[in-house]
Amino acid sequence: MIDRVCDLEREALEALGEAGDERSLEEWRLRYLARSGRLSMLLRGLGDLPDADRPAAGKEANRVKLALESAHAAVSRRIETARLEVATSIDVTLPGRRGPRGGLHPVTRIVREIVAVFGQLGFRVSEGPEVEFDSYNFERLNIPPDHPARDMHDTYWLDIPGRSGQILLRTHTSPNQIRIMERQRPPIRVVVPGKVYRYEAVDATHETMFFQVEGLAVDRGITMADLKGTLATFARAMFGSERRVMFYSAYFPFVEPGVEVAIDCFSCGGSGCRTCKGTGWIEIMGAGMVHPHVLRGVGYDPDEYTGFAFGLGPERVAMLRYGIPDIRLFYSNDLRFLRQFH
Repeated sequence: MIDRVCDLEREALEALGEAGDERSLEEWRLRYLARSGRLSMLLRGLGDLPDADRPAAGKEANRVKLALESAHAAVSRRIETARLEVATSIDVTLPGRRGPRGGLHPVTRIVREIVAVFGQLGFRVSEGPEVEFDSYNFERLNIPPDHPARDMHDTYWLDIPGRSGQILLRTHTSPNQIRIMERQRPPIRVVVPGKVYRYEAVDATHETMFFQVEGLAVDRGITMADLKGTLATFARAMFGSERRVMFYSAYFPFVEPGVEVAIDCFSCGGSGCRTCKGTGWIEIMGAGMVHPHVLRGVGYDPDEYTGFAFGLGPERVAMLRYGIPDIRLFYSNDLRFLRQFH
């Protein structure tokens, strides 16, 4: 028995010398010193020895156990000391390395710019529901059920029991004109950014979901001159102070008169190029004076109050500003594209 204990001691000490980290040291302890380890299994055989041999064997076994425990503790201290030396060799006063940071989506960036420009002109921000009633999206904006202007809005209708044909995904942010005027009396100065939905074929310039920014101003004495001054100021803030701005007649059911707003092409200076399709001008938004019928519908007297409204697409502004050829890139989730704007 004494020989077996001594042999186990030599074997254990040799194995301990090869333990170079905390994991291998723990494996050694489990193998030799744990309750189910080899030394414990050996000591269980002491009871089978003759009475005369048992004291000497027990004394030797206890010596070996203490020696292995002492050697284990010494190696554990050595490993811990080496670990601390490595840790303290790092200068913890140095600034840490910053991880990669994301950035604003280009459409979000443009929406914020648009809102900031109009904010400087006294417009506050308001929002409205994306799931809308037909009455707000069409009828109260002077677009009754049989109006041909509905053909301009390929609509996503929601099939809701009891309300079939009444609820839809809004096709423009203009319903918020009605909701805002219902809630308050003039003066009103608001812009309404948000997502809109159109059921149409997707191509380089059309998407089924995109953003719009609606604007509305109502007060006593507002004229077309106020509309022109406001939108010309916006156009020059977004596209450069040297921009020329043109207004030309257009039709929108909820304004009268209606206009399209265009700027001279910043790529060719108005001489004609691919950006402006050879015309020298780039259309950026639609606008007009709020239709008297719309004002009456919310309880405003059109003989007392007048106003103007406008709407533009941030994606179109972003495409012009950054030279992006395809609207689908905004929503493709391609990090190679998005990282260009960080």
